Amino acid sequence: GEVERKNVLFIMADDLRTSLGCYGDPVAKSPNIDQLASRGQVFLNAFAQQAVCGPSRVSMLTSRRPDTTRLYDFNSYWRVHSGNYTTLPQYFKSQGYFTMSVGKVFHPGIASNNTDDYPYSWSIPAYHPPSFTYEKKKMCKGKDGKLHVNLLCAVNVSEQPGGTLPDLESTEEAVRLLKSRVNDDDPFFLAVGFHKPHIPFRIPQDYLTLYPLDQMTLASDPDVPERLPTVAYNPWTDVRKREDVEKLNISFPYGSIPKDFQLRIRQHYYAAVSYMDAQVGRLLSALEELGLADNTMVVFTSDHGWSLGEHGEWAKYSNFDVATRVPLIFFVPDGNEAGTSTFPFIDVLRESVHSIKSGKVRSRLVELVDVFPTVSYLAGLEVPVQCPDISFQVSGYEHQPMFLITRTNCNRSAALTWLPAKQMIFPSASKTSENSDLPDLKDIKIMGYSLRTWDYRYTLWLGFNPKTFQVNVSDVHAGELYMSADDPGQDKNIFNNFDYRRHFTCIPCQFHTCSDHFHSSFHFIYFSSYLVSVFFFPPLYEPLSDHLLNDS
Repeated sequence: GEVERKNVLFIMADDLRTSLGCYGDPVAKSPNIDQLASRGQVFLNAFAQQAVCGPSRVSMLTSRRPDTTRLYDFNSYWRVHSGNYTTLPQYFKSQGYFTMSVGKVFHPGIASNNTDDYPYSWSIPAYHPPSFTYEKKKMCKGKDGKLHVNLLCAVNVSEQPGGTLPDLESTEEAVRLLKSRVNDDDPFFLAVGFHKPHIPFRIPQDYLTLYPLDQMTLASDPDVPERLPTVAYNPWTDVRKREDVEKLNISFPYGSIPKDFQLRIRQHYYAAVSYMDAQVGRLLSALEELGLADNTMVVFTSDHGWSLGEHGEWAKYSNFDVATRVPLIFFVPDGNEAGTSTFPFIDVLRESVHSIKSGKVRSRLVELVDVFPTVSYLAGLEVPVQCPDISFQVSGYEHQPMFLITRTNCNRSAALTWLPAKQMIFPSASKTSENSDLPDLKDIKIMGYSLRTWDYRYTLWLGFNPKTFQVNVSDVHAGELYMSADDPGQDKNIFNNFDYRRHFTCIPCQFHTCSDHFHSSFHFIYFSSYLVSVFFFPPLYEPLSDHLLNDS
């Protein structure tokens, strides 16, 4: 018989690392996401393609890697800049779904054509919370009683404009949209993007009480890794320019934040996670109360992680696991939800939080480019057209019983990430350098491609031409190699060790000459920092189908 098509609730957090109870973090209080995990499938080793919001989101939502979308910054629209690639919500829309976007799903602005890719991806214009317009303004009350543009910005919500905050508004709108779909026969795809725990930490001050400062700890590896190439270091300029951080007068680029302030940053990040978790809980409880939980699959993930002092960094923009590893949780109703309480709201501010055991836990390495075909299959749609088995231009998928859609003829054992950088030497002055975290495309002279397997993370920083999007594999600026067994925190770069260099000598060639089998077996990550490095890969995906790509 015909498979019944499921609704989809697609939830994204912003800059959320795996600091969740269901991922084993002993500090995090995230009972609602943990509850979702207990009823679903949890992927412990999921990686983003680039630790930057815009490129990561476009990569995931098109199921194409950054070298195909050619988006490494925020300043181009993929349909014009690289190819008219179909998106995940666009595919669902073409299959009769009513598609809706709330909050930050695509990165707003040029990267999504200033419309969040409407009308291609969405049935109605995307919703953005009005209070987000205040996010970068002076909203944080300091000890002097004045308002500042601070990193740490716990607030009394009633004193904020409109008496609200962006994620509170997004939750209300998402619930309103769910209510509007209850009696509609057409299935829906609702994407909800929460802004937290992205900086600034403008959050309700009550959530700080969950994390007393005297119980917070520092990162276990707060120092810059041994023999870390300059090009690979991120000087966290977006944090440095906040008023409360500027007052600390930290030397650039390697100066350390005072330990007491480090503890406060970590406290605020975790509080932001709990605040975001509460919004997820309200959304899921509404799904259940409206009788939609028994026919709606739920996806929860993030665009990338964030460093909380590990490696001396306080940002995304790196190829380390803390910046590229993300939570990825799927809940797929099995028909037994009726009459049961699937997602009761857990108020972390008023209820004791107990550990909740995750449902099915998957340890295999997966990537956010896997999400598009997986969601399509699980919702009851045909998996988008598979690309040719052997091609330097594509990477395709088939259904597997293992739940996440990957090729059946290969054993995925690694993940790939990109990060561009701007070729320069850090100045000795304490003044932060403009655009050091996220260079514009025209300034990217080096690209860092990072290969993450069970045994190691291996990164090459290679010469890149931003005009032709070509990499020079013989122009190796630097390299990194961290062995997981001896160095799980990725703190000791042994790239220059002779024995290891000899073992990995062939990899630069493999990057460019490998078959699709190789591409499907590794996870790559793009990285861009001030000392820009970019390694080029050929496009990995073909258009899903002609009729989807030529929307007028």
